[in-house]
Amino acid sequence: MFRQDRTNPSTAVSNWRGRHDAPKAWPSTAVSTWTNGGLFGAGPLVATGGIITQYVDSGTTYRVHAFRGSGKFVVASGAADVDWLNVAGGGSAGRHIGGGGGAGGVLTGAGVAVSAGTYTVTVGTGGTAARTAINDHPGDGVDSSALSETATGGGGGGCSGSAPNDDGKAGGSGGGGNQNGTSNQGGTGTAGPPRQGYDGGDSGNGSYGGGGGGGFGAAGSNGTTTYVGGNGGNGATGYGITATTPNYAGGGGGGGHGAAAGTGGTGGGGAGNNTNGGTGGGGVPNTGGGGGGSGNDGFGGFGGAGIVIIRYEVAA
Repeated sequence: MFRQDRTNPSTAVSNWRGRHDAPKAWPSTAVSTWTNGGLFGAGPLVATGGIITQYVDSGTTYRVHAFRGSGKFVVASGAADVDWLNVAGGGSAGRHIGGGGGAGGVLTGAGVAVSAGTYTVTVGTGGTAARTAINDHPGDGVDSSALSETATGGGGGGCSGSAPNDDGKAGGSGGGGNQNGTSNQGGTGTAGPPRQGYDGGDSGNGSYGGGGGGGFGAAGSNGTTTYVGGNGGNGATGYGITATTPNYAGGGGGGGHGAAAGTGGTGGGGAGNNTNGGTGGGGVPNTGGGGGGSGNDGFGGFGGAGIVIIRYEVAA
């Protein structure tokens, strides 16, 4: 039985063809006829839930259920092997030249059998950044789950203060370290297997720029002693509601102080801020992007909510 249960989301949509081996049939029978229950098994899948769209990619027609919030994937009848993308919420960023928030973890699968029944889908929200004391730690992103798999929320970025609050927190991808404190290390990402993300960048003791948050495609970069925040790690491509492959799970940029702040990673990472009292940019909703770190005495950006996408082949 051939399966691709967890495919790297950097793989192009047109290559995501993981299916259970179809039974032998007449040579003249088109594969699309006997895949997903058209020949010997159940009838074509009839399902509801999420935002439903349809597109054609390389001659194959896909139906997509995109969940931008929690809900139910309800299969009324039929059976199919589905592909899925599961992105957790991104972490929020730290206060006072804070570290960037880590991106939400990413999991994917292909050729997963579903049949009549109700499947619960939970879409993780982004972490909430501290809005009170300077050393209040920002929030982690919330896990997303679907089809018995759970992606881990991104770690919050480090904030001003003593350890452990100045460290980025662990998560799907780790948050970046803060500029001011005794440890200033980036949080660890979930290495797996399967890998869900990467580590956040360090600030380093005595450096005056927060490290960037981790992303799915790369770790965040470190802050520097020239008051420059580290950049958020870039995310990776995955399939969406059209044949275009969007980016998901970019880390948040670290905050700066007078000099440049860090940039957000591709895939919805929020940009850092380098102005007095400046607030970091928020992670883009439904990408799992981490929030951007704040400027001097400022607030960190919120993390972006995650997303769950389920797709399957249908007759043209």
